[in-house]
Amino acid sequence: MSASPHAISWFEIPANDFARAKAFYEAVLGRPIETMTMGPSTMGFLSTSPEAIGGAIVHGDGTAPSKSGTLIYLNGGDDLAVMLARVEPAGGMVAVPKTDIGSGFGFFAHFIDTEGNRVGLHSMA
Repeated sequence: MSASPHAISWFEIPANDFARAKAFYEAVLGRPIETMTMGPSTMGFLSTSPEAIGGAIVHGDGTAPSKSGTLIYLNGGDDLAVMLARVEPAGGMVAVPKTDIGSGFGFFAHFIDTEGNRVGLHSMA
């Protein structure tokens, strides 16, 4: 088995209120999130495609949402403005609006989710 070319292999977004976090991410991403209990944790998978980098919303012992911890960027699709527009109606807050990175690297934005996590979006347009 060869090493993955991706810098990220898995990520977890902590949640204090799993149902609220799941509803928020379903609204922002515009798709349902599959839920599974794994030992003492509840996980909501943000992608189930074997080709995608995996990640989940996680509720359980040792999870603590944070605005100042590790920052992950979710794929914002063709234009992150579409997902970013869903953040506030879903109960989150836009922290950094859509911003041009420059030099052809696309655009980014940050939001605070319903659990208090700072999360990024990235798109090329």
